[in-house]
Amino acid sequence: MKRLMIAATLLALTAGAGAAQVIRMGTEGAYPPYNFVNDKGEIDGFEIELGNELCRRIEAECTWVRNDWDSIIPNLVSSNYDTIMAGMNISDERRQAIAFSEPYTPPPPSAYLALTPDADITGFVAAQTGTIQAGYVAESGAEVLEFATGEETVDAVRNGEAEAVFADKDFLAPYVNDSNGELVWVEGKDTVVVGEGLGIGMRKSDTELKARFDAAITSMIEDGSLDVLIAKWFGPEAKTFAGMAETEAAAPADAAAPAASN
Repeated sequence: MKRLMIAATLLALTAGAGAAQVIRMGTEGAYPPYNFVNDKGEIDGFEIELGNELCRRIEAECTWVRNDWDSIIPNLVSSNYDTIMAGMNISDERRQAIAFSEPYTPPPPSAYLALTPDADITGFVAAQTGTIQAGYVAESGAEVLEFATGEETVDAVRNGEAEAVFADKDFLAPYVNDSNGELVWVEGKDTVVVGEGLGIGMRKSDTELKARFDAAITSMIEDGSLDVLIAKWFGPEAKTFAGMAETEAAAPADAAAPAASN
């Protein structure tokens, strides 16, 4: 019944929108596996595949617009495109400037990467400019070194400019895997949850567009297709909506369980 209600809501929201409607989707194109330019020179990644499917469900046509991260919100507000799908965590600070869809990922883990597992993360730590991770580092008391791209933050660790980098773990994982042991996770700091999950950024005035995307995201969560995409791009161990629901359902039972004896 719940799925039927979601389908009916999505149908009602798309009615009259017109199959020819074009929605310009802003992305960075430099943050794999969320969004990147593949070997064919095409925009690719988890968010591109997801965005195209969401547009199909709301009966609109997606066109993708690349934009540097540091100006991605101002250019949305200036109507140079209609949405942002660029690995952007939902946060209260960003809500002051733009609106967000419902999250299309559970809160993704961030991590500290360095040359040694005992690196000093209270010293100089690299982070991408304007990210929730940069704010986290600044609040931690460390000296944050901000860079325009994620790749530059990793380079700062390699060349000794920073003791560590703090970023989305899924972004950093390929650097660790491909470094032949040069880059490692900082011990005890390889899973740090910040933010509420990733969402589609939109102008606050686009309430109807937000409602349509919310319904489409909810439909993908309910039919399991969003979890399939998450597993495809981030691996079978990635946090999914189904897994998060199971954890939340089990929490009351765990809390009520008697304490183990010594």
